[in-house]
Amino acid sequence: MQPNPTLDQLQVLLAVAETGSFSAAGRKLNRAQSVISYTIANLEAQLEVKLFEREGTREPQLTEMGKAVLEDARRMSGVLQRLRSRVESHARGLESEVALSIDVTLPAPVLIAVLKAFEARYPTVTLRLSVGTLGLIVDQVVKGEADIGVGGITDADVRLIEIGDVTLVPVAAPDHPLARLKRAVAQEELRDHVQLVVTDPSRRTAGKDFGVFAYRTWRLTDMHTKHLMLRSGIGWGSLPPWMIAEDLAKGRLVELELESFSKARGPLYAMHRNDHNPGPAAAWLIGEFKQHLGCFNEYAPDEVLAKEHSPLDAR
Repeated sequence: MQPNPTLDQLQVLLAVAETGSFSAAGRKLNRAQSVISYTIANLEAQLEVKLFEREGTREPQLTEMGKAVLEDARRMSGVLQRLRSRVESHARGLESEVALSIDVTLPAPVLIAVLKAFEARYPTVTLRLSVGTLGLIVDQVVKGEADIGVGGITDADVRLIEIGDVTLVPVAAPDHPLARLKRAVAQEELRDHVQLVVTDPSRRTAGKDFGVFAYRTWRLTDMHTKHLMLRSGIGWGSLPPWMIAEDLAKGRLVELELESFSKARGPLYAMHRNDHNPGPAAAWLIGEFKQHLGCFNEYAPDEVLAKEHSPLDAR
C-alpha cells in the first residue's frame, strides 16, 4: 500500500499549478527547481497517476486527473490553514466558539447583518445561536449555556449593557371587530376579545404578564405563530414593527389605536454573567448589535433593510 501524500507534496503541487512552471514554483517556495520536479515525480508515483504533461509543451500542463487532484489539494490546504489560524487565535485569547442567545424581538435584519459581519471578521470562531423569549434568555446566560444574551428582562443577577430598544405595536387583521371600529378602542372593549400573548417556559416570568389587557388570552411560545394567527384574524396582539412593516403597508394588518395602550417601547440589553467577561469575539458582537440597532428603521420592509443596513453600510 502506497503512503498517503504529504502536505508538503500538496503545497508543491499547488505552487506549480498557480505559478505555471517548476522554476516559478521553486522561486515561490525558495527551493531548487530540481527539488520541485523530484517532489512532483514522487507524488505521481505514490498516486500512480500522471499529474502533469511535460512533453511537447514549454511549461507543464495539468492532466485531467491532475485537475481533479488539484481541487482536493486546495481543500486540504484550506483545512490546514483554518486549523493553524484557529490555534493561533486561541493562543491570542480568541474564543473557539461563542454561544449567543437572543430574544425573538431583536430585529431579524439587524441579527443577519451582524452575523454576516461576524463571519467575515472571525472566520475561525464557531457560533452557536439560540432564539427564545423573555426569561429563557437570562436562564441560558446564568446557567452558562450562552456566553452573551440579548433581551429585555432585567430581573436577574447578570451584567446588563443597554444596546438599544424595542417597540411593540398592537395590531389585528382588517376584518377583526376591533379593527373595524375606526376609532380609539376603550380598555373595556379589549377585554372581550382574545389577546394573543407570547410566553416563555422559564420560571422567571411565571405569574407575570406584560401588556396583557384582555380577560381571554391565548398563550403561545413563538412570535412567528402569533404573527400568522393575527394575520388570519384570530385575536389581536402586539408585534415588533420590523416584523409587520409589509403587512401594514399592504393592509394585511391594521395598527390599533387603544385608549390605554399604544406603542410599547422598552430597552434592549446585551447581558453576560458577572463572573465571566466576554472574550474578544463576544465583546465585538455586543458592540455591533448596539451600532446596528442605533441606525435601524423599524418600519422599513425587510428587503429595504437588507440594502440600507448591510454590514458595510452601517460602518
